[in-house]
Amino acid sequence: MITLLERKIALRYIFTNKKDGFINLLTTFSFIGIALGVAVLIVVMSVMNGFRTELINKINGFNPHLKIFPYENPIELSKLKNKKVKEISKNFFLSNSGEAVVIHNSYTKGLILRGYLRDDFKKLQVIKNENFNGNNSITYNHISIGRELSYILDVNIGDKINVISPSSIMSIVGSLPKQKSFIVESIFESDINEFDQNIAFLNLYDLEEFFNLDKNNRYLEVFLKDPKDIEIKKKIFQNIYNEQLINSWADINQSLFSALKVERNVMFIILSLIILIAAFNIISGLTILVKNKTRDIAILKSIGVQNSSITKIFFLVGFLIGTLSTLMGIIIGIIFSLNIETIRSFISDIFNITLFPEEIYFLNKMPSEIDLNSLLIVGLFSIVVTCLVSIYPAIKASKSDTIKSLKYE
Repeated sequence: MITLLERKIALRYIFTNKKDGFINLLTTFSFIGIALGVAVLIVVMSVMNGFRTELINKINGFNPHLKIFPYENPIELSKLKNKKVKEISKNFFLSNSGEAVVIHNSYTKGLILRGYLRDDFKKLQVIKNENFNGNNSITYNHISIGRELSYILDVNIGDKINVISPSSIMSIVGSLPKQKSFIVESIFESDINEFDQNIAFLNLYDLEEFFNLDKNNRYLEVFLKDPKDIEIKKKIFQNIYNEQLINSWADINQSLFSALKVERNVMFIILSLIILIAAFNIISGLTILVKNKTRDIAILKSIGVQNSSITKIFFLVGFLIGTLSTLMGIIIGIIFSLNIETIRSFISDIFNITLFPEEIYFLNKMPSEIDLNSLLIVGLFSIVVTCLVSIYPAIKASKSDTIKSLKYE
């Protein structure tokens, strides 16, 4: 328990007089260093949290949350009437896909074709996007392509493009790849260039005829009401479709999100060094403070103040510096995180540089998401570090010799 006397003396030592100006300077540098370290750590963690969330939203807005693949028998749609499945699911689509080559004006490019029934195609999230142009249906001999692919091929709605299938047809000269012309019926935009360049949609019957696919091998795409906690929801489907292969969005993008997680942890460790370096200034400041207050310590001991109280006084000095600077850093970090896009735009306009290129990060603005758990972790880490570095000077102060101190003062 810290007494009123200990608190008053600790506060007096934090706000030292003019003759202790150097200690004041060290205290100020310690305070600023820890506050900036905490603020930078919070901003970086918020941006990385925001980036991960935005990326997940964009991927899940374009791709299904679960894919159920048949083995020997086609998928039984009647099982989707299960109560648990209906509670967590939003839409179910039968689909099929294949890889092909698109040729237009001497330009050749690999392409993934995904097939949907006409009514199902209208329900896709990417079709409901305000940047979608054209017919929201997908009819025979028509194709829907991404915005980036339309720029690459220099085509627009109503133009024809040739697509070559890996499946072959027999002719008088032997086996030849199947080739077909499709009319561009619509142009979609998913906000992720990789999708817009490499994926196109066909009518499901067109696709199966083009790739010689069996309709019994169609897989089921599941869009959930909430894609979070995907592993729990995946297990619900696995219990029902126990003879089918089920992949989730987390399984398909596992390497990407694992890399993001590793990068986030590495950044936390690196930026934590800023707090550690600033915290070591507290050791210097408290050590010099103890040296300068030798006479005061001796007087306190001579009037009956216990060694434990002396320890608590100097520990409290370090603790208060660490806690107040941490709180200041959290406030600064939150303010910067909430206005990070405004700050980015301001710096980009002033210095005429691009700080967050869309073609690299898939996003047109810098995201930020303040996570309460991250704030608690950063705050506790900073306070714990400052407490640890305050222990040694505090113990050293309590071990000073009263008689020698008074003799030489």
